[in-house]
Amino acid sequence: MTTARRTWGRAEQQDFRSRVRGCLLGGAIGDALGAGVADASLAEIRAVHGPQGAADFAPAHGRRGAVTDDTQMTLFTVDGLIRAQVRRDGGRWHPPTDVHAAYRRWYATQKDWGPDERKAEDGWLAREEWLYAQRGAPRSCLRGLADDRMGTLQQPRNPEAKDPGAVVRSAPFGLLVGWEPQLVFQLAAECATQTHGHPTGYLAAGAYAVVVHGLARGDAPEEAVARALEILAGRPGHEETTAAVRAALDAREGPDPGPEQVEGLGTGGTAAEAVALALYCALAATDVRHGLLLAVNHGGASDATGSLCGGLLGAQHGETSLPPAWVAEVEGRGTILQLADDFALEMTLGPALHGETAPNESWLLRYPR
Repeated sequence: MTTARRTWGRAEQQDFRSRVRGCLLGGAIGDALGAGVADASLAEIRAVHGPQGAADFAPAHGRRGAVTDDTQMTLFTVDGLIRAQVRRDGGRWHPPTDVHAAYRRWYATQKDWGPDERKAEDGWLAREEWLYAQRGAPRSCLRGLADDRMGTLQQPRNPEAKDPGAVVRSAPFGLLVGWEPQLVFQLAAECATQTHGHPTGYLAAGAYAVVVHGLARGDAPEEAVARALEILAGRPGHEETTAAVRAALDAREGPDPGPEQVEGLGTGGTAAEAVALALYCALAATDVRHGLLLAVNHGGASDATGSLCGGLLGAQHGETSLPPAWVAEVEGRGTILQLADDFALEMTLGPALHGETAPNESWLLRYPR
């Protein structure tokens, strides 16, 4: 898997940094909004929060603004992609291997007592204590990462798994804006097979990453979705994901957006449904707040659909579009922002940090080769 380096202007760097921050923070905010109402029926949500449904963070996992495993694993995707770039300048280049190693570091957070058990080569993210909280990770992820055998497209893990557990961690692949969309799709799908071996489980991840990729590059949403559908069409087993995405597009032509229209696309219980719900809400949104609340007020996997919608809207509009009160309160904000900035720095100026001449030792301690 080879890609060319991109030369960045200063304005491009600043815009990219804003979109990376927006995507990761937006995903975390959507995850936290959905966590408080996940798996409740629409009637139950309205009984607790009023006829308009949830309009703010609701307590989940012992606090307001708490995120789930969706955000945890997304952050480790970013960590793995940064490490892949660092290793590239060291002459070793196979991103799926580095992402898999990052997911195994996340898996350890679900088993170890805390960061004191981590080694220096695990890097800084694995020593963030708040990431050791268990937040309902699906069995597909835990089972797929329980040993060091890496799933591939030829030999995927959990061939029956098509829940949203892989797609919800896939937004960072779309932030590889210097890559061609086909390569973004390929990498996201291949990394999804490390836990989700059903075609819907990994093709939905590839399609979602391609939409994020288009939005992060400034493309119109319709153009980004059309590109994802075009790539999907050439993949065996694409029918379920393609039908779900097309249903989301068709739903935009119907009544004004509301919970009933969202629920008409499903519950988000499969990767394809989760992408469809998130796409519909992002496309129908009048602003970020409206889109995120639309994405979580339904009976189903509200954390997954909120996370996916937040990633799309954040990549499209950047960090300043996010409601400030939610940014201030979402769990792990400092870690998310630090990782987002590190990702943007690595993707724009990485060779200056760890090239053959005068490599930055501090950076290599954060992201060891």
